[in-house]
Amino acid sequence: MIDKIKIALIDDEPLFLEGLSLLFSNVKNIVVTNTATNGYELLDDLENTSEFNFPDIILVDIQMKPLDGFDLVEMLKKKYSNIKIIILSSHYKTNVVGHMIKLGVSGFIPKNSSKKLLISAVESVFEYGIYFTKVDKEMLVKYMGSNSKRSIFNNNEVLSKREIEVLKLICNEYTSQEIADKLFISKRTVEGHRQKVIDKIGAKNTVGLVIYAIANKLHTLSKL
Repeated sequence: MIDKIKIALIDDEPLFLEGLSLLFSNVKNIVVTNTATNGYELLDDLENTSEFNFPDIILVDIQMKPLDGFDLVEMLKKKYSNIKIIILSSHYKTNVVGHMIKLGVSGFIPKNSSKKLLISAVESVFEYGIYFTKVDKEMLVKYMGSNSKRSIFNNNEVLSKREIEVLKLICNEYTSQEIADKLFISKRTVEGHRQKVIDKIGAKNTVGLVIYAIANKLHTLSKL
């Protein structure tokens, strides 16, 4: 039996939150473990959530009170560094995407998205650690177009040939096991290369790896 993807939902609009919960209740491989209408409520709830029921992914709205989505994401990533976060918001601009990248968010989904896209995003983030829509890709390329934005990464470290191979495959959404099979190495070795690249460039997660690859022309929009 395949484990279900555990998600938490936070939005300060109760009706939207209820609708989102209902939507996911009809999806066989996804279960909602936590819901909250403000950031402090979610943080308290997570404190009392067992490891067994702890969410793999949190879907977060940006504009909330008293704790907005930006501050909440920063607090979540500091306390739960491995948690994956998808921004689900109506406020969808290049500067917002750029800020979320720096905080280590895994995906960005407009609130008016279809059920199919939303489920695909959750599944992709769970399996690959990243999800980009076409709009995201265009905004990310635009955001990384200036040299000043590239300074968010450490570009002084040189990646080895093997690390670049692994990075390119990660960008093409291969899992660690698929990369291992393709390169005839172990899954553990792949994960070791991935972590070395993250440490070298100062990325926070898979999104950071992809953005670094775009900025340094190791990966192109047409292949995303």
